[in-house]
Amino acid sequence: MKPSDPAHHAPVATTIDHRAAVAAETARFVAAIKDADMATAVPGCPGWTLADLVKHTGSVQRWFSVLLRARIQEPPRTREVDLRLPDHEDGYADWLAESATVAADAFAATHPDLPMWAWGADQHARFWARRMLFETLVHRADAEHALGHRPAVDRAAAVDGIDEFLVNLPFAAFFAPKVANLRGPDRTIRFHTTDGDDAWVIRLRPDGFGLDTTHPTAAADATVRGTAADLLLLLYGRVPHNAGALTREGDEELLSHWSANSSF
Repeated sequence: MKPSDPAHHAPVATTIDHRAAVAAETARFVAAIKDADMATAVPGCPGWTLADLVKHTGSVQRWFSVLLRARIQEPPRTREVDLRLPDHEDGYADWLAESATVAADAFAATHPDLPMWAWGADQHARFWARRMLFETLVHRADAEHALGHRPAVDRAAAVDGIDEFLVNLPFAAFFAPKVANLRGPDRTIRFHTTDGDDAWVIRLRPDGFGLDTTHPTAAADATVRGTAADLLLLLYGRVPHNAGALTREGDEELLSHWSANSSF
């Protein structure tokens, strides 16, 4: 599948209220870091500290909010945003909470079905709320892991996050160039939940890759099984393919190729 025309790709149905979930995930993030040392290293983002993680997450929320308020119809020419970052890192937790308020205000001013430019598959304002949710959720999990906690991810949110990742990944090559390597002679990978019966089949073709919704039950060349939460974190590179919580079947070389080139 060539990701040449995002407007032709229908959004995945979901029952998640992405706007409300951004607020809830940010609140969990803030609670995790409230009294933490901002110099703590973040294993999920090598080279980053908690301060870097918080600044990135809040910056994304504020930038997406600017895009929503501007109702952009073409790719933005700049990412410059007035971040209003506090002078001292002990104010970062409150600043992140304020970032979610900025986002909530932008959501309230922009109907989710409003047509907008987006870099992914869904050319509507709702794309940005959904994308913001999983930026926030994954980095909340990064923060909790950095602080020695096992992150918990709601199953419904994890299923929606897997959909969001796989639907949009074919369009990400302009900022994740290795994605262009995800092609092959008609090879398939299935991701299958063990805490439900959700499955996604990715088909690699000579001209690109994408979700195969026409043959969801056909045998795949490689399969990875795990809980929805573990599969979501796997896709984001937070859980390795050989983690004990996952089971793998089929072509190991194909799975390694996917892992090496699907960084988001």
